[in-house]
Amino acid sequence: MNAAEFDLQATIARLFVYPIKSCAGVEVRESLLIESGLEFDRAWMVVDEAGEFVTQRDLPRMALIRPTMKYSEMVLRAPGMLALHIAFDRVEAPMRVRVWKDEVAAYDMGDVAAQWFSDFLSEPGKPQRLRLVRFDPEHKRLASRKWTGDAEAPVEFADGYPLLVLSQASLDGLNQRLAAAGHAAVGIERFRPNIVLAGIEAHDEDRVDELRLQDADGEVRLRPVKPCTRCPIPDIDPATATRSPEVGDMLRTYRADARVDGAITFGMNAIVLDGVERSLAVGQAVGANLRFE
Repeated sequence: MNAAEFDLQATIARLFVYPIKSCAGVEVRESLLIESGLEFDRAWMVVDEAGEFVTQRDLPRMALIRPTMKYSEMVLRAPGMLALHIAFDRVEAPMRVRVWKDEVAAYDMGDVAAQWFSDFLSEPGKPQRLRLVRFDPEHKRLASRKWTGDAEAPVEFADGYPLLVLSQASLDGLNQRLAAAGHAAVGIERFRPNIVLAGIEAHDEDRVDELRLQDADGEVRLRPVKPCTRCPIPDIDPATATRSPEVGDMLRTYRADARVDGAITFGMNAIVLDGVERSLAVGQAVGANLRFE
């Protein structure tokens, strides 16, 4: 890849996979790219008795559930709980679940997993009856064509798009503002990106047409398509599951985005144009051209 061809040159600084929707992420050095994003990203989800998805918005203690990815299983740990082992090659009964407005096919992961999540996420006087489910790979759930255009972009349990891209400079700019207001800096984990870019200026990710990468087998092309609108989850400290408003309050002072009717945005949702079954790795060079509209 010739850097001179591009307006911007960056590198992948960090990579994150979030195996269970709204639980803690796993930082990795390398990840396989599949049509729906990074392998295992949002492949599992927690649902209530009605099959409706639950998140940190209502159950902030989900942030304390930390997966570790092993060769053939995922191991879940949480404060005060024995480890829960989830085999990659085992599911139980098929079921239908809902994520936002989409009803999708999934597989229940069994009573032991259900009890583990119910026990950890229940509060005194507020028992939860929850289940862990895995996305059915035969089901076709697509990102909004309003934003992807002619491209068909499959997703699993992600909110709406295969990948979330954020630059380190964007976080640095936020932390400078927080420090000036007397608040502590925050980690990038609050924003749940898959790809963190270094070497570009704050919010350059908002302005690029494509991200181009090269591995030993060929080119990877990713297209940022939609600004990531922000819910209250960045106000939850992922280390403690406590909520405080300073992050959201600060973003509202400078990140209202006309592209999404004035909603607060931070980072870009992206889709995979080319490079399925190739790898992304920390340190990989990324080229991009600016988009002019």
